[in-house]
Amino acid sequence: MGLNFQINFEQLSQAEKVRFYINNMHQSLNQDALFSDGTAEYRVPAEPMPYDTVKLRIRTARDNVDLVYLVTNQEKIEMEKVFDDRLFDYYEASVNLTEQRLEYYFEVHAGRTVCYYNAKGVFREVNAYYNFFIKPGFKTPDWAKGAVIYQIYVDRFCKGDENNTVETNEYFYIGEGTVKVDDWNKYPATMGVREFYGGDLQGVKDKLDYLQDLGVEVIYFNPIFVSPSNHKYDIQDYDYIDPHFGKIVKDEGEVLQPGVTENRQATKFISRVTDKENLEASNAFFAELVEEIHRRGMKVILDGVFNHCGSFNKWLDRERIYEEQEGYEKGAYITPDSPYHTFFKFHEQNIWPYNYSYDGWWGHDTLPKLNYEDSPKLFEYIMRIARKWVSPPYNVDGWRLDVAADLGHSPEYNHYFWKNFRKNVKEANPNAIILAEHYGEPTAWLQGDEWDTVMNYDAFMEPLTWFLTGMEKHSDEQRQDLLGNTDAFFGSMSHHMTRFNTQSLQVAMNELSNHDHSRFLTRTNHYVGRTASLGPEAANRYLNYGVMYEAVLIQMTWPGAPTIYYGDEAGVCGWTDPDNRRTYPWGHEHQTLIALHKELIRIHKSFQVLKTGSIKFLYGSYNVIAYGRFDQRERIVAAVNNNEGEVTFKIPVWQIGVCDGGTMMRLILTTVDGYLQDATTYQITDGNLVLTLPPFSGVILKEQ
Repeated sequence: MGLNFQINFEQLSQAEKVRFYINNMHQSLNQDALFSDGTAEYRVPAEPMPYDTVKLRIRTARDNVDLVYLVTNQEKIEMEKVFDDRLFDYYEASVNLTEQRLEYYFEVHAGRTVCYYNAKGVFREVNAYYNFFIKPGFKTPDWAKGAVIYQIYVDRFCKGDENNTVETNEYFYIGEGTVKVDDWNKYPATMGVREFYGGDLQGVKDKLDYLQDLGVEVIYFNPIFVSPSNHKYDIQDYDYIDPHFGKIVKDEGEVLQPGVTENRQATKFISRVTDKENLEASNAFFAELVEEIHRRGMKVILDGVFNHCGSFNKWLDRERIYEEQEGYEKGAYITPDSPYHTFFKFHEQNIWPYNYSYDGWWGHDTLPKLNYEDSPKLFEYIMRIARKWVSPPYNVDGWRLDVAADLGHSPEYNHYFWKNFRKNVKEANPNAIILAEHYGEPTAWLQGDEWDTVMNYDAFMEPLTWFLTGMEKHSDEQRQDLLGNTDAFFGSMSHHMTRFNTQSLQVAMNELSNHDHSRFLTRTNHYVGRTASLGPEAANRYLNYGVMYEAVLIQMTWPGAPTIYYGDEAGVCGWTDPDNRRTYPWGHEHQTLIALHKELIRIHKSFQVLKTGSIKFLYGSYNVIAYGRFDQRERIVAAVNNNEGEVTFKIPVWQIGVCDGGTMMRLILTTVDGYLQDATTYQITDGNLVLTLPPFSGVILKEQ
């Protein structure tokens, strides 16, 4: 570097010593100092509109590089150094946007060294797959960025109304009569889809104080429209809230007699779910509930199941429950003259009445596939539904879309549908969010004209589960090679995070558990199994709460919207579906876990950097990771030790802008026994923080 360390070091100022130390960590170009992303610090404005001028920035080590170029799919621009601080120089260039997607990366020169910086980091050669990208005009709701979401599976959360529960043998569903479960604490049966525990929307209303005290900002409901199952992913009527969740004001008829399997004789069920008095009362109650949730400063997201409906659906009416009901048209199963005939694809045209030859999703005749391509009427109907629930008097704040990539019969139609869905939703409620269930790369749908984001399996749930537990998210497989594997964790996270726009990543639903996978707490026992093979009790054994605490700490400090599956915060266990749908254990909660959630949520909400700041991976070794969240105002470090023994390691906090001689204060330490909040401080020496963590622990530190 042209400076004799032995002779001249003591003559340097403190700032020069810091820069000298950092720059000399590498012989020439300091790659660890290079940084850029799509946050407001490095992209101004962060969510630009078409024809805006956007300023793009990159950070380098102080006095370390000779030239930096911004390379776009339109031009190559020499960047200008616009400011610096004790550790870094900041280079900037401006680009005039069009309506088209802009891709870019940075070319950095230091002496003879040339490297390229993109969304994945430093490369020796150009790698277009990881280019940064901007879609002008794409904006996600600010309220959703980093919002704390609480997912409620309504039947299992809280029973508030004794008069609306599904009765035993109220109707016949998938081979047997329905079952009213009187013991709230009973484990779900192996085939538990027809069991009803009685949770409802009144129960949710009764527990709003609890949710508000927990720190919840958004309630996401699994489906609540009329449906015969407890999960309600087989919608019967998209226009109404199920009276079994809402209000039954007119309760007539009888349950099925023993041995009767025809639902057209289920007169009690028919009265409950087809009578407009019950349906309108349920919708009115839901509107009141949303108003109360909004009054408390929280939002509401509904589950939209638009790829398929259910065989009970009024458009098909395979169960013949609407066939003789006043005010309903004949279903497509009943007659070829049904106004809903084109809503479904029938393989045989000459077997009416009662045509069984309709197309089912994945071959399931209980889940008829909706046939949009052949039915403009169906398309317009669902677009009306998309608008209806985000508009007055319901005013919900967004949709979560079930199996969204499966909708339609071709990729071209799928994208056509979601473009129109977005247009309809955003015109009705510009601040509503659209997030999709999706496995695999979501980039094609995240171009600003379809979904806002996804349930974040690839860039959160799966890598975190493998790293902390070595278990697959269903508890169907164990991988010792992935347990504690830092390279696999950081590699998977960084790869999949590049598939998002930053504004999509900041609102991505980051879950540890949900209704489709085993409970995270159960995964800490390292058992491979399901309730049918091992029984439900095995899901409760040999749990490691220290690992659970670590997971929640990471969840609350990672980019995205931390999403709590009801009861995770109370210690609920369970194998995959249906065992993951156990009831909330009112009166039997794990109080330490609830208290930890409250505190970590409080920390998450207290620092804007945890919602919209940058992230940088700082340290990794077997079962140990540390990363930083930072912007120009705040710098936070999160670290976990997932080993059985104590570890001491050095974190290069200079990489997030924490200067030599400064201090960081511990906000919280989780351990196998709980958590501590004593204000321990750490001195920064030579740009590093030396940290000792006990077994199965996690820590959050803030720069003072």
